[in-house]
Amino acid sequence: MKHLFFSTLIAFIVSGCSEDLPLETVHQVDIKRYMGKWYEIASFPAWFQNNCTGTTATYSLNTDGTVNVLNRCFKKTLNGPEDTAEGSAYVVDTQTNSKLKVSFFRPFYGDYWIIDLATDYSYSIVGHPNRKYLWILSRTPHMSTQLYNTLLTKIQQKGFDISKLNKTIQPQKAQ
Repeated sequence: MKHLFFSTLIAFIVSGCSEDLPLETVHQVDIKRYMGKWYEIASFPAWFQNNCTGTTATYSLNTDGTVNVLNRCFKKTLNGPEDTAEGSAYVVDTQTNSKLKVSFFRPFYGDYWIIDLATDYSYSIVGHPNRKYLWILSRTPHMSTQLYNTLLTKIQQKGFDISKLNKTIQPQKAQ
């Protein structure tokens, strides 16, 4: 019983402290490979995505090195009206390209940190250093349950509360 108490106490202390630890990003992002369409697999609820489903983000590199961001979703159902938001981003950490600032409402910018990325760029996890925002992105509208559960473990180890994640409804086929 004593071991259980101390194990629980240590787990609680570690999980409580993880949010105070700096959020680590991936070591390197090839920004050109990162461009293209990403499907949102799951995310923390955010006011600016209220009632969104079928959410995608499409990134394209501008000639000045900034990134054009086009977010799309359908309101309430996959047959609902389309909603779009266009913004821009720029790389903050040019050593890794894993920390960006993104804006949809200039002059206000938010942190877009790539905290996990498949070696083949098939999935990405994007978070905010305060751990209040999180997105799991994929190049396809769906990912295997096994991969999703593996990503949940990684996310939890980085100090995010995975109970806040909502899966995003996506069409059966890529659009």
